[in-house]
Amino acid sequence: MKARKLLLMSAMLGIFGAVGTGGAEAAPVDKSATHFDAETRKADPEFTKFFDYFSNEEVPSLGKLDNRARYMSILSALLGCQGVDEFKSVLNVALDNGLKPVEAKEIVYQATAYLGIGRTKPFVIATNEVMKAKKIKLPLEPQGTTTLENRREMGTAKQVELFGAQMQDFWKGSDINYMLAANCFGDYYTRTGLSNKDRELITFCYIAAQGGCEPQLTAHTAANFVQGNDAQFLTNVITEIQPYIGYPRSLNALAVVKKVAEQNK
Repeated sequence: MKARKLLLMSAMLGIFGAVGTGGAEAAPVDKSATHFDAETRKADPEFTKFFDYFSNEEVPSLGKLDNRARYMSILSALLGCQGVDEFKSVLNVALDNGLKPVEAKEIVYQATAYLGIGRTKPFVIATNEVMKAKKIKLPLEPQGTTTLENRREMGTAKQVELFGAQMQDFWKGSDINYMLAANCFGDYYTRTGLSNKDRELITFCYIAAQGGCEPQLTAHTAANFVQGNDAQFLTNVITEIQPYIGYPRSLNALAVVKKVAEQNK
């Protein structure tokens, strides 16, 4: 039993060995922010106090992401773990701190390719509610760049750009492969409003937050590296989203990042 405990501790230390603060400047910490309404804070004072401190002060000081990357990561993770109420609260703050409405919309739209409309429709509605309350005029400017006639071709080109020349004929392998090229990459990744680097970041967060999709997380970790989101950056992202997705999924994501980083040495 003692040996098993030591082995488990060693494994966890190996995973956490990837964690660090890097050289990034942390976003300003809002010590007055809270995840809870007054009634909840009154009924659960101990829990709400330590969770607010952990998520709003301690974690940002460790993750060291700028505001834009932090809010994009958290919103994407909340989509992945289906935290729609918390999503509305964070979106409200994010839009007041520099996240553009079009960026928020693209985060929600692209999530449909990874979560399905059954899980993203409530977030489309929630996003509209927040934006209407802020007097943001809807619909926003169109961001699409493809047509029904060229979406598969353009999607394949985007796959090649992100994952390499081996993706050129990937769409021919099956109906799902075709759909990935035409829909996932043709309908979503070719849109303006977010860069390739942004889109790979939010995809990483969707997948990490829903759990059980480590093969796909591995592929998109590698794609993040290509776009300049390196192992330290993704480690910081995981640190920032941990309060929203929990430790098991965070540890799994860290293990994937460490594995891909070692393979790329």
